[in-house]
Amino acid sequence: MNNEKIKQILLSIQESSIEFAVTMSGKASKKVNGLYNPETKEIILHNKNFQNDNQLIYTAIHEYTHHILNEELLERTQGLGKMKSARSHTNEFWARFHSLLEVAEKKGFYTIAIETSPELQALTETIKKDYLEKNALLMSEFGKLLLEAHALCLKENIRYEDYIDRVLQIPRTEAKNIVKISSASFKPEIGFENMKMLAKIGNSEKREAAESQLLQGKSPDSVKSFVRARPEALDIKEELIKERGRIEKTIDQLSNRLDQINANLSVL
Repeated sequence: MNNEKIKQILLSIQESSIEFAVTMSGKASKKVNGLYNPETKEIILHNKNFQNDNQLIYTAIHEYTHHILNEELLERTQGLGKMKSARSHTNEFWARFHSLLEVAEKKGFYTIAIETSPELQALTETIKKDYLEKNALLMSEFGKLLLEAHALCLKENIRYEDYIDRVLQIPRTEAKNIVKISSASFKPEIGFENMKMLAKIGNSEKREAAESQLLQGKSPDSVKSFVRARPEALDIKEELIKERGRIEKTIDQLSNRLDQINANLSVL
């Protein structure tokens, strides 16, 4: 595996209209496996960190995702946009990264291949069946008990919020989430955390579609990206006007604060 081969693999996964470079550092790093420089459009891979090409390609795709998002930002802003951080791992990033991994798997460039380890495969089944699924069922039953507790608190003129805060010692938001999932009919195999995510989706069709995607193996970040309403792309002029307004507001606030400090200093 060399730099050009890695680059061609990345371009096979998704084309890029902006020239970029791939460089294997020939070193190991305890801090990062790789990085992307949005200014130079260079992907650097610390190849001594990897035991095989599969691990190397995983990180290459990770850094390439930053490049793709950078490219889209530049296109959207006519070259005026700037990445806040090359290591900004937002929901948008993870969703795109996972979609590129899926393409890489279909094309045979990458595989997670847990089936090559019977021990790991068996452990995975145990985790899914005996922990993720059972925990989801348990938390669903827990939500029904909280509903009963709420009814009893009303009957006895006890503040339910105080009961949650100081008797059960559960964060209120978490208690609400648990109650929400108890009134839904989600498949327990998706796990408690994903059930909470689905319960927040107001549109029933989107909620069902999101659950279906989870059952098909899509990552939670990919599903979040799917259900999130996409804002209409702003005109570049409108974006610049908004940014100017934010900067002017900050300058005014700092100027007022500076005047206050100078006034206080003048009487000391």
